Amino acid sequence: MDSAAAECWMREALSEAREAEAAGEVPVGAVVLLNGKIVGRGRNNLIGGRDPTAHAEIVALRQAARNVANYRLPGSILVVTIEPCVMCVGAMIQARVEELIYGAADPKAGAVHSRYQLAEENLLNHRIKVTSGVLEEECGAILKAFFASRRR
Repeated sequence: MDSAAAECWMREALSEAREAEAAGEVPVGAVVLLNGKIVGRGRNNLIGGRDPTAHAEIVALRQAARNVANYRLPGSILVVTIEPCVMCVGAMIQARVEELIYGAADPKAGAVHSRYQLAEENLLNHRIKVTSGVLEEECGAILKAFFASRRR
């Protein structure tokens, strides 16, 4: 995907992140694309959903799987505002996501580049093409502002 298209889709993910923030959740958003169309949207819903697995990526993957009536999503692209954690990368591998595009790195829990490199792990049965740093400053800023407001 070219950088202009990646930025366009990341703005959709950022919109989801803002919705999460408005609901009192950590502002992370995601979209799943298939054949150039959004088939799944997600935003963090851990608190509201009382669900520790309700990360934006998982919510978007669940919606995409329902919409295409298949738990496998070959050819799909997941766009998310922050580097995914171990759980979310695992779900992407299970769903056979083809490509991941993310904004800000997560030095504490990132499982793509920062802490682990699971998307390209040779011991696993699927690898995911990764593009990082798309609208990185904007994606990082929304998280930094959220946590700064919580510390006040």
